[in-house]
Order: sequence, then structure tokens, then C-alpha cells
Amino acid sequence: MGQRKVGVLAGVLFFQLSISVAGGHPCSARNFGHGSLVCECGASYCDTLEPVSLPSLGSFVKYESSKAGRRMERSEGSLLDDLQNTGLQLKLKTFQKYQKIKGFGGALTDSAAINILALSPKAQTNLLKSYFSEQGIEYNLIRVPMASCDFSIPILQQAQAVAPKPLSLYASPWTSPVWMKTNGAMTGRGTLKGKPGDKYHKTWANYFIRFLDEYAKYNLTFWALTAGNEPTAGDIIFYPFQCLGFSPEHQRDFIAQDLGPALANSSYKGIELIILDDQRVMLPYWAEVVLRDPKASQYINGIGIHWYLDFLAPIDLTLPITHHLFPQYYLISTEASTGSYFWEPRVVLGGWDRGSKYSHSILANLNNYVTGWTDWNLVLDMEGGPNWSKNYVDSPIIVDAANDVFYKQPMFYHMAHFSKFLPEGTQHIGIQSSKWTGLEFSAFLRPDGSAAVVVLNRSPKDVPFAISDPGVGYIQAVATADSIQTYLWKRPTGDAEQPGSRSSQL
Repeated sequence: MGQRKVGVLAGVLFFQLSISVAGGHPCSARNFGHGSLVCECGASYCDTLEPVSLPSLGSFVKYESSKAGRRMERSEGSLLDDLQNTGLQLKLKTFQKYQKIKGFGGALTDSAAINILALSPKAQTNLLKSYFSEQGIEYNLIRVPMASCDFSIPILQQAQAVAPKPLSLYASPWTSPVWMKTNGAMTGRGTLKGKPGDKYHKTWANYFIRFLDEYAKYNLTFWALTAGNEPTAGDIIFYPFQCLGFSPEHQRDFIAQDLGPALANSSYKGIELIILDDQRVMLPYWAEVVLRDPKASQYINGIGIHWYLDFLAPIDLTLPITHHLFPQYYLISTEASTGSYFWEPRVVLGGWDRGSKYSHSILANLNNYVTGWTDWNLVLDMEGGPNWSKNYVDSPIIVDAANDVFYKQPMFYHMAHFSKFLPEGTQHIGIQSSKWTGLEFSAFLRPDGSAAVVVLNRSPKDVPFAISDPGVGYIQAVATADSIQTYLWKRPTGDAEQPGSRSSQL
């Protein structure tokens, strides 16, 4: 692009866009020399966001985070009646309606709980508000490990206290008690003794009910359960941490004969049940085995996926095929973390690329029928733990307990570009580029009828583009190098829908 065109485009954007950092507290930036910055928080100060508010019809708002240091920087501009530039255009197709969003969140593991509780009370509050409040990024999903680690009750209560709406909790067991297992150990290759329908399987199913009973005593209710975390891990010899092996046939029969009836005959019969909770490389085979059985499928609502082996499983050969085979069962991403491969450093303070990996995964999943995305540990320490098996990884928030501070990583702000602006009930819609582009993007209609577009630029160069909402207007924009942006604007059509309302899906 010639300098003259760049100058003309810059002039258009100058008049179209007005930067506004009004409201909220800015990031207290620290640079640890890893390519980008973190935002430091403590007892006395933490960056905050204002609740989402949209400008009047005919205007838009943009939030941007970048490797260069922007963190949810807010700006407003006017929609245009026509384009000054005929380059790359992203055109909304609001008549193409896909899945509705359940939400975004992370796991409240024992590691997360230990780190949160290591902070002073005021710092704890700032951390929980950062994740769950309207002054934060408004997570609405929390995955709760069941049995192996679950002393999260006080923190769950505090998270709900700062959240503007009820949180959706879902629980995942890693292993049963060892006396019920074929190998008599928490780790390694092993499954339940006996066979579905026997005393071991009935007892394990009742364990789920007892877990729900105990949390209910503290006014904590669950939206869903998964049948078990990574059931294929229990088929691996010398597997180093808690696991319980199930084949798809074994999981099918356990649900049909034990877990499904136990839930249906309890006071928790409305709770949702998610199968797989493992790598998407298992799809569609796992779903076909389990969901084609009428006895098992009647108890099941969704299919959970993890991201660790995504490089072995092209998304177009797994998720859309599974959706079209079983459209009545939702797909949801139930675990992801960076720093988990043996060749990677565990914690990288300020690692922008790790945030980009999150956004890349989320966009790819949302564009392939997935309804939500759940991070692994909400909080870890400077080492990536604690972890009894030394399975250290990275996290969007890292706690430095010795100094009573915590650091919000780029991953935190990448998550924010989805969780803050795509509340439950938001619907994924069509969007098409006018030509090939390296930009990654997805479009949505929010429950209030407004539109949202998320754009990720993983390249080191600025990319000019435009968003077209036919009949509404155009947004002339630039995807800054190494950035993620969320655009929001009101629409004149009566597209407002409430969470849970039904509409056509492709």
C-alpha cells in the first residue's frame, strides 16, 4: 500500500475513531523481558474495566489489547455509510445463525485455591473481582475438580458474591477412591473394578451424588458434571497423576446403567452431563459409540474437549463432523493450558504468544460449533504450581505471594476479549472475508441484539480492513500488529433474544 493511501486511511480513522480510556483503572505495567507486559495488582491497587456500555445507534466501540502494551483500550467511532477503501472487508451474514454461547471461564483447582488464599484479603478480593465482576472480565464458568482436589468452597462463594449473575459451575472427577480401582492406585493404568451395573460402578455413581450433596450444604449448585476427566489417560502405563480409565464403550455402559439413573433418581435430575472431557482427536468416534446408544444418550447433554493434542486432529475432521452427526448435543472446550509440553518453559511472565494461542483456539472452536471455552488453573504461583507431581504449567494470573501481588498475563486479556463481551445466550453468526487474509475473526449477535466481532492479528504487521454490516453501516479499521480487538455496535433490527430461547442453527 502506497504512503498516500496510508495517509488517506489514517485521516479517515482519525475522524472515525475517538480514543477513550474513561472509567476503570489503567494497567500498572511491569515488563519481565518476555516480549510484552503484565499488569501488577495487589491489596491497594488493581486495573479495572467499566461494565460494558454501547454507544448510540450509528456508533461503535472497540476494545484492543496488543503485544506493544495496550490492555483493553477502549475507543469509540461512527459507522460509515460507505467505504473510503475497497480493500479487505469482513461482511456480516446475520441470517446465518449457528450455536449459542454458554460462556467462558477457568478451573478452581487446589493449586488455584492455595495461591488465592496465600494473598491478603484485599488482594484476594481484587483477584476475584478481576475474573468475575463487572469491573473485571466477567467469567461465568468455573470447572471444579471432584474428589482428588476440591477444597474450593469458600472461594466459590466469594466468586459468586462479586459476580453480577449466577455462575455456572461444573465438576469433573479425576479418579475414584483406590479401593474401587483395578490397580489400587490413584495414578497409572487402571479403571473401575467389575463391570457396569455392579457394586463398584453403582458406588462410583453415588459418589457423584454425594459430592453434589456436600456442596449443596454450602448453597453451591452445579450446572453440569463431566463423566470423568481424560478417560483415555487411565489406559497409559505409569501415567503420572490421577486418572481413571474408560473406553467409550465402558463410559457408555456406565452412564446407561449407573450414572444416568443415579442422577435421574436424585434431586439433581436437572443437572447436565458431559461426555468425553478429553482430546478432540477422539471425535467423532467416541461420540458415535456413546450417543448412538438410546439408553446412555437420554442422560447426556454435551461433549467436552481438551486442546492438548489439537495438532494431531484437524478441526474440520472432528468438531463439525461431530456436530452434524449429533446436533442436539453441544460441544464445549473444558480444558487448556500453556507451558504443558516438556520442551516449554513453564511460566513466561508477559508472553504475548501464549495469549494469542488462547485466542486462536477460541476463535477456531467458536467457528466450529463450540459453545464455550474453559481455561485450566485460574491462578498459579511463580513456578507454575504448586503441583504434587511437578506438572507445572502457565496461567492467566500468576501470584507472587511473598510480595502480596499478582500478575495478569496477556492470556488474561485475550480471554477478556471473549468473556467480557459474549455473555450467555450470544449467538455465533456468519461472517465472510472479501479475500484471503491472515486475520482470524468471528461474529456474534448478543442477547440485547447488538453485534460483536472479534479480530485477532497474529502477524507483526498492521492489517487495514473494514467490517460491513449490511443495512447498518461500515467500520473502517486497522488490526494492529500482534493484537486482538473486539468491536461492538447496536443494530436497528429486533434481534434481541434471551438466553435459552430457541432459533435456527446450521
